[in-house]
This record gives sequence, structure tokens and C-alpha cells, in this order.
Amino acid sequence: MLFNVGINIEWKTSGYEVVEFAESLPKVDLILMDIRLPYEDGYAAFRKLRASEKFQHTPVVAVTAVSGMEQMHAAQMAGFNGFIGKPLNPDRFPGQISRLLSGQPVWEFE
Repeated sequence: MLFNVGINIEWKTSGYEVVEFAESLPKVDLILMDIRLPYEDGYAAFRKLRASEKFQHTPVVAVTAVSGMEQMHAAQMAGFNGFIGKPLNPDRFPGQISRLLSGQPVWEFE
């Protein structure tokens, strides 16, 4: 869905891969972090990203199939910049990403 609106993306399958890849890039505008990842979950990867000066101000949004008010609150308490529940809505997702890239928060699970 992001590729179709002209956004360059990279897909990683584990938390540590996200962190390693992000560190190799000169600039990252937004990270969509799945919470349920193998080897290192999204919360652990998020803590590593925030520990790096480079990613102190990069928006990191929790994305998860296990969504609801409790999970959204847990992401807020952890310090994520937003929350999008799966399945992603193809009609709303491009707008959600546009809002995030313009600095607006997105906290949605429906």
C-alpha cells in the first residue's frame, strides 16, 4: 500500500533486523514496528531505537494484529508515537501515513 503512493519502504522480519537496518541509513522518516516479531519483539526493538541519539525524534508507530484499547494503551505507555491495528484498512492507511509523516499522531485500532 505504501509503495503504491510513492513511499520507499523496507521490510524486516525481526526486531533486531529493524534496528540494524535503520542504523545503516542516513535518515529514517518513520518506522512502523510490528509488536509481535520473532527473536526480539517490537517493544525491545523500540527501546533500542530510543536508546540511540539518531532515533530520539523518529516517529515509531506500533502496528499489531492483537489490537484493542489495552494494547493501544500499552504502546502509549511504552512511548510509541502512534498505534495502528491490523488488518490495515487500505482506504484509511495512506491517510494515516500522511498524518504521521506530517507530525500528527495516529492512535487507531479499528
